Amino acid sequence: MISNYDEQNIQKLAQLLLKSEYPIAFTGAGISVASGIPSFRGEDGIWSKYDPNILELSNYYSHPQSCWKFIKEIFYDKLKGVKPNPGHYALTDLQKMGLIAAIFTQNIDNLHQASGSRDVYEFHGNTQYFVCRSCESKYSVVDINLDDEYPRCPDCRGLLKPDFIFFSEELPGDVLEKAYSDAKIADLIIVIGCSGEVYPANQIPNYVKQFGGKVVEINPHSSLYTKTISDFRIKGKSQDTLQELVATVKKMREMQKDEK
Repeated sequence: MISNYDEQNIQKLAQLLLKSEYPIAFTGAGISVASGIPSFRGEDGIWSKYDPNILELSNYYSHPQSCWKFIKEIFYDKLKGVKPNPGHYALTDLQKMGLIAAIFTQNIDNLHQASGSRDVYEFHGNTQYFVCRSCESKYSVVDINLDDEYPRCPDCRGLLKPDFIFFSEELPGDVLEKAYSDAKIADLIIVIGCSGEVYPANQIPNYVKQFGGKVVEINPHSSLYTKTISDFRIKGKSQDTLQELVATVKKMREMQKDEK
């Protein structure tokens, strides 16, 4: 259910999108909630039920068998069969309409790509791939036996690491470089379902603001951005808000055509 206040803000965002020369999207866990993926933080988050130390890189390398048991449960058993929700598809629609230049995401669930989005830049990697610690070969999850005591390289039998970021591991430099570069030229960033707590990815909206761009949030909850850099926040759920945004943009484009 979208309130009248949010409808007005959706119209404002639609107008900004249609006028923007380089709009980008920045997504967090909130956009995937409707797909059944729980958040990591908070009272009911994953880390309230599991020891985060299982994702400490040195611990995984030292004790792969004990860590893998829980990593498999969290990231592969629980997420098996998860599919994109209407919010992901709506963001893809905006891309196809030429209204989103790039998507920067903190999520590792591959749902943006599964919904057909392109130019997706992942700060924290992706659950769908594995990398061998020994020979550095990369594999798709479909080529790996997840039921082994821990995942092994099909070629050298070395330890495979899920290709997402573990604690104490650096973020991919190419993604950070692209994010900082785009933040300098983006005149609008839509921040979707982000708490703003995860460093250093959380700095990208700040850079957009610093270089003169607009910051608009889609989030039913306040974030670290809400009272600091956001120009305004749409309080609806992302799957509802983004669908309404697509519909509003289409109506505005039709009206523009009629006026011509």
